[in-house]
Amino acid sequence: MRRLLLAAAIAALAAAARAAPLERDLGEGLVYRRVHDLPGDLPAAASVGGRPCVLDLRFVKGDAVDAAILLGWLRGHAGPKTPVFLLANAATSRRLLEPLDSPDAVNGLLIIGPAFPGFVPDLELTVPAAQDRKAYDALEKGAPIASLLTEEVRKNRVDEEKLDREHLPDSAAAEDDGEPAAPPAPAAPGPPIDAVLRRAVQVHRALVAMRRL
Repeated sequence: MRRLLLAAAIAALAAAARAAPLERDLGEGLVYRRVHDLPGDLPAAASVGGRPCVLDLRFVKGDAVDAAILLGWLRGHAGPKTPVFLLANAATSRRLLEPLDSPDAVNGLLIIGPAFPGFVPDLELTVPAAQDRKAYDALEKGAPIASLLTEEVRKNRVDEEKLDREHLPDSAAAEDDGEPAAPPAPAAPGPPIDAVLRRAVQVHRALVAMRRL
């Protein structure tokens, strides 16, 4: 019996860890908060109060009560100097987005993501659903958030032996009858780019550059 209770406790802790909200610093005063469940994962005032915020609602479900609480939270936190960049996709509950489907719903709110039937975000992006999901999951699996925003610059590895050969006299090079060097192994792919999140950061940086924030 104790083993069963221990196994159940471990499973519950693991589920809680997976469902815990994610919060990251995106720099220049911008905070990222990922919501898994409403309303419990909405940031407290002490967490994002007085700062711009990215609120990630992709893949989040909710009912009319959750929608009302979300609307109230947005109205209490979003503003011209403290915008909320809300990330959404086709897997976001339509009921949560319905109260926001108006430019006058919340002052300082910008919804970013791919359009889907019945809803068009304020800033529309064309992102394949599979790519969006892969980038979303990468952060859950521990990828640094910065790696999801910028493509890694991969330089071809220059073989030191090849450099030595290039500097040998022609006669020495001709005498070298060794096997040709094997081509370098392809580099492992880096984390996927989160196009939706990256666009939110780009808009924030543009507003900062224009001294709007």
